[in-house]
Amino acid sequence: MPTTIAALFRDADLIEKAQGAAAAADLYKRWIALNPDDPHLAAAHFNMAVVAQRSGDVHAAINALRDALRIDPDFHPSYINLGRALEDLGQTGAAVGQWLAMVNRLPAVNGPALRHKVMALHQLGRVLEFNHADGPAEDALRQAIDLSPGQAQAIQHWIALRQRQCKWPVVQGWDGVEARQLFAHISPLSTAVMIDDPVFQLARNAAYARQSIARPSHVHDHSVRPSERRARLRVGYVSSDLREHAVGFGLCEVMELHDRSRFEIHAYYCGIPREDGTRDRIRSAVDHWTDISGLSDDAAAARIAADGIDILIDVNGYTRDARTAVFARRPAPIAANWFGFPGTMATPYHHYVIADGHVVPEGHEKYFTERVLRLPCYQPNDRKRPIAVEPPQRSAEGLPEQGFVFCCLNGAQKITPQVFGAWMKILAATEGSVLWLLDSSPETNARLRDMATAVGIAPERLCFAPKRPNPQHLARYALADLFLDTFPYGAHTTASDSMWMGTPVLTLEGRGFAARVCAGLVKSAGMPDLACTHLDDYVARAIAIAQVPGAAAELRRRLRANRDSSVLFNESLLVKSLEALYDQMWEEFRTGNLPIPDLTNLPAYEEVGLALVEGHEGESIAPELHADALARWAIHDPLPQDGRLRPSTEAQVPKRAAA
Repeated sequence: MPTTIAALFRDADLIEKAQGAAAAADLYKRWIALNPDDPHLAAAHFNMAVVAQRSGDVHAAINALRDALRIDPDFHPSYINLGRALEDLGQTGAAVGQWLAMVNRLPAVNGPALRHKVMALHQLGRVLEFNHADGPAEDALRQAIDLSPGQAQAIQHWIALRQRQCKWPVVQGWDGVEARQLFAHISPLSTAVMIDDPVFQLARNAAYARQSIARPSHVHDHSVRPSERRARLRVGYVSSDLREHAVGFGLCEVMELHDRSRFEIHAYYCGIPREDGTRDRIRSAVDHWTDISGLSDDAAAARIAADGIDILIDVNGYTRDARTAVFARRPAPIAANWFGFPGTMATPYHHYVIADGHVVPEGHEKYFTERVLRLPCYQPNDRKRPIAVEPPQRSAEGLPEQGFVFCCLNGAQKITPQVFGAWMKILAATEGSVLWLLDSSPETNARLRDMATAVGIAPERLCFAPKRPNPQHLARYALADLFLDTFPYGAHTTASDSMWMGTPVLTLEGRGFAARVCAGLVKSAGMPDLACTHLDDYVARAIAIAQVPGAAAELRRRLRANRDSSVLFNESLLVKSLEALYDQMWEEFRTGNLPIPDLTNLPAYEEVGLALVEGHEGESIAPELHADALARWAIHDPLPQDGRLRPSTEAQVPKRAAA
């Protein structure tokens, strides 16, 4: 038996490596029993909890952590780990209590106390956010940022929370924290929601990948290329959303329509452990279903490589529970980005992005590090989606029995002050109309109504749609006369759901991927007159549709007439086109023409972008502004030509700057 705490830690580590965590936990238990007066007893209990949790005995870990705190209430790491263990058991209230207790015991300002307080605040914010306590979560994360302004994750979640609560401007600094520092850590999704700037989105996504995805120690080697295509290409889809989620709904029929004589389809699931009908349907449709959510990045990559996957499709991108680090290990020779994330991944290991001619028109390839391949329509849809049979009633959805119903059933995080202002103009010009929004927290609903009241719109004219199961949610679109899209991050599956149910969608087309998807969808549905290019046109068109008798009904009639023949809902065409792209990818790899992502100059792009985006939330930023700034940069710090905005060592001061 070890005689000192240092010897105990050493021996326990050796035993765990040789015999497993349970054997190491047993050593700690015996040592604690024999050394009740050791001054380091709390640390022994803490380490016993760590190895007990690694062995899978979370209850023993909880008991050990509580013992550690009884012995030494100021042993701060015990609060952190006890909170996490309780959270894992679903005891989120008790977890929050532990972290709050630690925060309140930390009056001292020193390195360890500061780090532990920041960690506890971050944990508080994360769990409160997950449980939809948005205001308290925002407050906890702001405190954490105030203490340590360089925390990327805390800043990303803080920004996302403010977007979800419609607190504008979303990004604003305070004493000791500059707005530029916050923008320097914004997540790719929040960037797309906030600013229509494909140049900054490209640069920020590349920086996000550098910051959040560690360089792997092992990368799979695909340097040996086969001489021929195998009879069935093996295609793997990696996603946390192959379930009752917008992505899962969209992919169901794709999986069912794949040509199994030419493609062997693998699904790699990395989402929440919950069974539902959509997950069952996808699992039944594919050749192989593998749950990698419990595997490390190395183990998941090894499994994919062992399956011999030829083409790996990233259906998450930079969204919740993504496994981007698995792609960094290059488990398949070809990696493509499709459907889960509206933009470039900007990594060295994503070779292709699958788009269409609307979301990425000719000339926009420069905003992507991947090679752009195009489908007739970018977005898949499920024509077999279940819809509630019982017709919805206005009264059940909180809508007035009479009057024109504008709706926007996008998430509240997509609403920007410019769009909300446009909506208020539309309501002001359309007597008796209401705006039907997706229900948020009571605080956010009240905030939106207060902002409406401030510009002369009665608060009851903002109605909120409660959460419904998807079949009932789809059916209630029939109650709306016109869907008003958000900008710059527009409706995606929400738009196709609306049009599938016959409700027309009015959208505003921008420059970036997320700002162009909806315009592409309405054009693919045969309704190009509903894609506007200026906010004033968007307002005028909405007012005209509401005021001209029969205009909305005619749009609904056209949608229904086009539905079964439109490109938007032609899943057979989409799958055949998708498979043709897979053939093209494989042929390019086989012949040594696999694209190499070009990340040249992107750190410089981010630096100049940070100076441009502040104060421009919800707006479009012209690429020419970036080009001018890069040209000025290149005078002092030469940049190689990159095929995008083409700064060079010979760049001159732009004429506007010289003047």
